[in-house]
Amino acid sequence: MKTFYTYILASKRNGTLYIGLTNELERRIFEHKNNVGSSFTSKYKIHQLVYFEEHATYEQAFTRERQMKKWKRDWKIELIEKENPLWKDLSSDWYE
Repeated sequence: MKTFYTYILASKRNGTLYIGLTNELERRIFEHKNNVGSSFTSKYKIHQLVYFEEHATYEQAFTRERQMKKWKRDWKIELIEKENPLWKDLSSDWYE
């Protein structure tokens, strides 16, 4: 069964945010970190995975992505800090 992910990247704590979705989180974050596939994350150096959610279907992940993109910035920061108060890069040890 395939898993889908909605995720938030940040340039730094309280920095520029990017919300995306994928079916292969490790691959997609690797691409972001290597400036592949998103000119926005490349331009603003948005490479830290600070939040992600798993979804059973693409439709659920897509709906959640659209919902989160409409949120006020404060709501996004609150969501991140609830799960990741130190804004740790959750993918920091994936590519050693």
